[in-house]
Amino acid sequence: MLAYAIRRVGLSLLILIVVMTAMYGMVFLVPGDPASLALGPRATPELKEALRERMGLDQPIGTQIMHFFGNVLQGDLGTDVWSKRPVLDQILEVFPNTLILGVVALGWALVLGVLLGCAAVVWRDTALDRLLGVLSVSVISVPSFVIAIYALIVFAVWLNWLPAIGAGEAGDLGSQARALVLPAFALGLGWVGYLARLIRASMLEVMEAPHIRTARAFGMSERDIVFRHALRVAIVPTISVLAVGFGGILSSAVFVESVFSRPGIGTLITAAVEKRNYPVVMGTVLFMTAFYLMIVTAADLLIARLDPRVRDVLRS
Repeated sequence: MLAYAIRRVGLSLLILIVVMTAMYGMVFLVPGDPASLALGPRATPELKEALRERMGLDQPIGTQIMHFFGNVLQGDLGTDVWSKRPVLDQILEVFPNTLILGVVALGWALVLGVLLGCAAVVWRDTALDRLLGVLSVSVISVPSFVIAIYALIVFAVWLNWLPAIGAGEAGDLGSQARALVLPAFALGLGWVGYLARLIRASMLEVMEAPHIRTARAFGMSERDIVFRHALRVAIVPTISVLAVGFGGILSSAVFVESVFSRPGIGTLITAAVEKRNYPVVMGTVLFMTAFYLMIVTAADLLIARLDPRVRDVLRS
């Protein structure tokens, strides 16, 4: 188990290094001079040169990459070109908003997806099972930003039930909760259908296991069999999917936060891209990549701990 954990963490670090190198190289693949793009066509050569020096673009690319790696190892993700503030401070200011949004979106999607998946198993091959299957596939195919736009139009503009923009009043939990409803709904809806189909497929496989047949032979109710015995086994493959799903939800938050003008990682990186603020863009992407790899690695280690089959493979 320890050797597997070391290999898994080492692989994550290797991926992070590759992402850092590729991300820094992309700055030089974008057409045009970054300083000219940031300042506009009317900027004087002196201003462009000063900005290049401030961004470190006047140095050889090898030196820039080494400085970038060295700063990252010290916890320095760079400095905002315009505000002169550390990029990490800006990320930590808005990241809790994105994290809360992602957790709430995935949380309600998981609860509803598990319930719908179990319902489809209990009433399998019935009209309800087929209806849940159609609805699941339908919501999976709709992008989250499309759901966000329609949710904003219907519930915020037409019905005026929920706020359209912002994250609520500071210090007012009720206002913040109301502002969280529509973004979390838009982010999580697609995952409800995906998790429901995944749970259904896993449950159907588990329901044919010998211990389930034994429970039926002893007269245990179908509800107890599904929720007390089958679900705890069927939920294991979902853990890794949840880790990947959480990364996907955080990525989709870029668009959803823009639709609802909600402060977070999405609005931060969007504004940085518009201003060609490369330190903020690179620092934000690196931070989110590291966070995502940490979640996936933790999920893999948890699966190895919970699933006896994985433990047997690791021992062999």
